[in-house]
This record gives sequence, structure tokens and C-alpha cells, in this order.
Amino acid sequence: MLQAAVAPSMAYAEQNLPSLGDSEREELSPLMERKLGEQVMRDIRRDRDYLDDPVVLEYLNNFGASLVAARPEARGEAGYDFFFFAVRDPTLNAFALPGGFIGVHSALVLAAQNESELASVLAHEIGHVAQRHIARMLGRQRQDSLIPLAAVVLAALASRSSPDATSALLLGGQGMAVQRQLNFSRDAEREADRVGLQILDDAGFDTSGMIAFFGRMQNATRSYSDMAPAYLRSHPLTTERMADIEARIRDQRYKQHVDSLDFHLIRARLRVLQNPTAQGMRDAAAVFENQLQQKGRTQIAAAKYGLAFIALRQGATDKAQTLLQESSAAAPGSSEKLQNPVLTGLSIDIKLAANRPVEALKEADAARAKFPLSRGIAHQYADALVATGRYDEAVRYLRDQAQLYRHEPELQERLAKAYAAQGKQALQHIALAEYYAISGSLPAAIDQLGIARRAPDATFYDQTVIDARERELQASWKEEMKDSQARR
Repeated sequence: MLQAAVAPSMAYAEQNLPSLGDSEREELSPLMERKLGEQVMRDIRRDRDYLDDPVVLEYLNNFGASLVAARPEARGEAGYDFFFFAVRDPTLNAFALPGGFIGVHSALVLAAQNESELASVLAHEIGHVAQRHIARMLGRQRQDSLIPLAAVVLAALASRSSPDATSALLLGGQGMAVQRQLNFSRDAEREADRVGLQILDDAGFDTSGMIAFFGRMQNATRSYSDMAPAYLRSHPLTTERMADIEARIRDQRYKQHVDSLDFHLIRARLRVLQNPTAQGMRDAAAVFENQLQQKGRTQIAAAKYGLAFIALRQGATDKAQTLLQESSAAAPGSSEKLQNPVLTGLSIDIKLAANRPVEALKEADAARAKFPLSRGIAHQYADALVATGRYDEAVRYLRDQAQLYRHEPELQERLAKAYAAQGKQALQHIALAEYYAISGSLPAAIDQLGIARRAPDATFYDQTVIDARERELQASWKEEMKDSQARR
């Protein structure tokens, strides 16, 4: 979404990403680009429309990682650790932030008819990051680089919900410069298309998915009064660009990609999450009921899963369990049923909600052995330990997990709950401090350490840990405030 005018680079087929000149590199180093992206992500994570759903996040990141793995050089010289996420929004859009953070609107995932179409959008955004278009945009400005970028980011995010807010941001201070920066140039778009198509081909996806999806979005403009879909406004789709994509596709061998069951289950889950109101649930249920009339087993399985998810959110756990069993029975192929963390995860959630913690723990324990890389299953296992009153085991497990996955705030939040169940107040608030620190809320983290210091059960060792951590967080907070003042 954040785009700029750049000169065309060498063909991506040469497997060498363009090297930026020193003058451009001065404006925004890879380290600063990542730092800025992390700062923006802290604001996004606090937004109510950020979909902090572990199942959706796990699918998007596994899916995105498979695209990056097919073309490792897409990480560039900075070696970006990509992070893919979803936001609740009814418009068709996706966007790349500085440093490898890629967001996609829930409506865009729902509009994608297959995984190749979804992959085409994510691969395009990976292309923007790989080519460091944001850094190159700033390299043309020569001065006050971070200030206009911050304004661009704010305008881009505000455009999701309020065009008036976007206009106000664009008129304030940066005006014409920011407006120009909101759209990538045609050259940058073509460059991202080239990279995206190569990624699609190497990852085994149908490259015609890009032309099919972009073409359908272009046709969708007829359904809008004076507004094109957001993705086409921020990623201009010209006739020349479409012709260029078609020409490149003609040179590539057709590859048929079979969609995973997860793709259809996640789309059903997102349809429910996109509008969690009572009316939204009714609308989603109507879509699922209509979907049940189709003959495809995958479509039926996804519809049953969606209805089960709705029933769970409405507290009807028995109904949810029945619908989930019907979903599993309808799923094509026994291997997909047995090796599907999405279905298993919902089953565990239903048992926890139905106050059947022993059954939930047994299933979660088996699932973590079957899906050792699933972060959602790992979190559910911890929840089941706490639900069964096995607090000591929960604490040991969560502390081990927190050492392995230091950037997951959810682990610290669960650890705080386990400590609270044990009545360990000081440790509870120390864990909460880490939760807020990882989430980027440093003042709240420092406050939690103050509460921990005053806890009646705080030991001498606890006090030492608190003092050391407080000094670290206060230093980080001062640095953040200094950076903030410098950009004003």
C-alpha cells in the first residue's frame, strides 16, 4: 500500500535484488526500516480491527512463509523475518509496511476463490518488501525522511475506515508530498509483479491466479459508485501492467495447484470474524447454509466448520461439537482430517468452553505431539493445564515456551494467569510486565513492575529482577520518547 516512484530494476529472474546506492541507504537503513515497521505494528495491534486470532495468524504466516521459502533471496540483504496478519475490513486491500510486515484485509481473503489468487496478492506485497520500495522512496527525499513516512503510514491506515481522516492527514504539513507517496509508481508495481510471479511459479502456484484475481477486482469497479476497490487505488492496475503480466504468464508452464482444506476453513472462520455482531452472525450463517447446497465435500466441510464456529461463539457447545464432527466427516481424504490443526483446535476450544477440561487436555496433549510447530495448539495445551488445575505444570511449560518464543506476548499473559491461580502475586505482575513490554506498551509494563515490587510475597530475588528489568524498560522508554520528539 505504501508506494513510491522508483526506477526499473534488473529482471528478478537474474536472482539478484537491486543494490541501493549509499545516499538512499543513508535515509533508511534496513535496521531502521524494521524498527519503524515494529513501531507501526504496535499501533496496529492495539486497533480493534486487528484480527488477533491465533488460527488465522498461523495460517497466514505458514502460507506466507511457504512463498518466501520458495524464493529465499526475497528476504534481501536485510534478511527480513516476514510477518503476515489480517485486519477486519470489508474492502479489498492488502499492504506492506516497512521491514517485512504484510497485512491483508479480511474481505480480500474472502474474495480469493483459491489459494493461487491469495498467493498472488501476498507474493506481490513480498515483492515490494524485497525490492525495498519504501526505503527507495525515502532515498529520493534526502531530508526529514521519517516524518513523511510516518504521515504516509497514518494516512494509509486511516483510509481503511475514514476517507475524511485520510484527507485531513494529507492536508496537514506534508500535503502534496504525502499524497504522491500513497501510490507506488507504475515501475514499482511492475517490479513487484515480476517478483511476485517468480515467487508464485517457484512455490508451485498457478500464476494465472494473479491475472484472474486482479481482473476480477478491476471488473468489480462497476459495482462501486465512483470508487475502485482499495487495492486498485493503492496499486494502480493499468492496461499496460495487465498486458505485461499476461505476457510473462505465457512464458511459464501451467501448474495446477490443489487448495488445502485449511484455506477453505480459514475463509469460513474469517467470514465469522469479519462481522462479529448478531446480524453479522446471521449473515454468515446464511452464506454457510447456501454453501451446503453445493456438492463439493470441501465446501460442505468448510460450511459446517463455519456454522460450528458460530455455535461456539453463541455458547451452544453441544451444537458446535455436532457440527464440527459433521465437518470432519465431510472433509475429503482421511489424511487431511487427521492432520488438520484447524479442526483439532476448534475441537479443543469447544471442550474448554463446555467445561470439559480433562478431555480438552487429553486432546491438546495428543495434538501438540502431532502438530509440534503449531503455536495455537501450544497455547491451548497451556489453557487446558490451567483449566484442569495443574498450575505447576502450566507454569513450567509456559516458562519453557517463553524462553523459546520470546516475542509471543500471549505466553506471558497465560503465565500471569497461571501465577494468579497459584496466588503468586509478584510473579503474576512480573509476567504481566513482560506481556506489556513485548506488546510495546512500555509505560504499562513499568507500572506492572511497580505493583510487583509492592506485592507482599515479593522475595529478595524478585526485587532484584524487578529493579534490573525496570532500569531496562525505563531506558527503552526514554529512547522511544527521544525518537518521538525528534520526528515532530
